[in-house]
Amino acid sequence: MAYSLPSHPFNFLLLTLNLIDYTSLYEHLAVSPLESWLDVLPVQIQQAFDSKRHGDLDEWMLTLKAFPRVQPSSIDLNSSVIRVGTPGDISPRDREALEQALQSFHPWRKGPFDLFGIHIDTEWRSDLKWDRLSGAISPLAGRRVLGIGCGSGYHCWRMLGAGARLVIGIDPYLLYVIQYQAIRNFIGDVPAYVLPLGIEDLPENLEGFDTVFSMGVLYHRRSPFEHLLRLKDLLRVGGELVIETLVIEGDEDAVLVPEDRYAKMRNVWFIPSPAALTKWLKRSGFKDVELVDVTSTTTEEQRSTAWMRFESLTDYLNPENPSQTLEGYPAPRRAILIAKR
Repeated sequence: MAYSLPSHPFNFLLLTLNLIDYTSLYEHLAVSPLESWLDVLPVQIQQAFDSKRHGDLDEWMLTLKAFPRVQPSSIDLNSSVIRVGTPGDISPRDREALEQALQSFHPWRKGPFDLFGIHIDTEWRSDLKWDRLSGAISPLAGRRVLGIGCGSGYHCWRMLGAGARLVIGIDPYLLYVIQYQAIRNFIGDVPAYVLPLGIEDLPENLEGFDTVFSMGVLYHRRSPFEHLLRLKDLLRVGGELVIETLVIEGDEDAVLVPEDRYAKMRNVWFIPSPAALTKWLKRSGFKDVELVDVTSTTTEEQRSTAWMRFESLTDYLNPENPSQTLEGYPAPRRAILIAKR
């Protein structure tokens, strides 16, 4: 079914060289329970690119458009490394140019990826998190899935590889949207998209997703209950929430509120125990809450690399006592919980 963009003076800008073409996304939404989002989404995307415009955005777009035209001989979305093509698909000259172009999108936080033998060794081994949750969640085959704070979209590709009908990731940082497009450029026009939006940009009571992922977001929100209620409103009745966040040890009343920074991060507001988060989810109206995993973050999972040359986990921990952050708080531990609306 073809879908025409709603009439609006901004719409003609959506397909210009300076923006990413989301036409196929709009076509998917037009025949889904998310159709009402189309009343505002095209304008939201335009405004996001305008209001969050980065000084390097034009250069990033030019770099994307200058990518070598290469057809990958294979695509693997179901391995720890998202693999697109092989070294034999591309000439040595084009491969070198592509690697330099991809490096211009530094820092790469979430991955890893491999494009034609170029290994993008990201700061986070996001595959390890996926391994911890993938066996516990409801199968994604045929589901409409939303990823909150998805970064460069590694988990979006894993969701698509798991058979999701439609994957939408949102992240307000334009660089991550560009990094996602760099990978998608070679994978093609598949039903997986990353939008330059935050959760606050999504319509209230959308109630159209089968699964919603919120990973590494809750502790950045000033109001955790407001975040949980917004997540619930994005799900259809019976839909599943997958939430991953920093946690501390303790009972259902244990919550850490950092005085200032936590692991050098200013925007960390609440770190609950798994029991406390379970209580919060139930209070927010979720049911069948299940703790899937609790894992301490290690330097195997988060570290500086040639593709992320800034500080990382080792720089955030007390060198004399790595079980603590520099501020003296418990070192990062992360929990994954699932719950139903």
